[in-house]
Amino acid sequence: MKTDENVCAASRFAGKYLTFSIHGESYGIDVLQVREIIRNTPITSVPQEPAYVRGVINLRGKIIPVIDLRQRLGFADAADTQQTCIVVTELGSTGGQRIQIGLIVDRVEEVTIITAENIEGPPDFGADRASGHILGMAKIKGSIKTLLNIRQVLGGDEALQALPEQELAAAAQPAA
Repeated sequence: MKTDENVCAASRFAGKYLTFSIHGESYGIDVLQVREIIRNTPITSVPQEPAYVRGVINLRGKIIPVIDLRQRLGFADAADTQQTCIVVTELGSTGGQRIQIGLIVDRVEEVTIITAENIEGPPDFGADRASGHILGMAKIKGSIKTLLNIRQVLGGDEALQALPEQELAAAAQPAA
């Protein structure tokens, strides 16, 4: 039975979601945070970044950092397939510039409307295990999709600024 608090949270998160698969599990992010979906493309690595930071891509003249969402969520690295793609997200702005980050996912599933009735709060794993990266759990067509707070998954402001502009610009320059 849902409490008033759960109903309020569920109604706040109801809406359109892009769903995708990672490591055989389904996830969703708010479609308003999705700018576009592109095929997997060559990625320029950036030295001394965490393993989940795959590098950067040049998307129509704009340098976009790319995060391997599999690794960021704690799954083992997996080989890319023909279904592997990059979901380019837009997460607001800092200093007047919009922040775009590419997320590598195994497969995009669909854009779907998720109603409040189909959303439950994040699972309670106990006081020592915070799950702020999970908005809720959606029950759709007999399966469960984990709705992600992508800002929390990326670690908040710290991760959004993990790749300094100077490094990004240097990585985008062709080798001499």
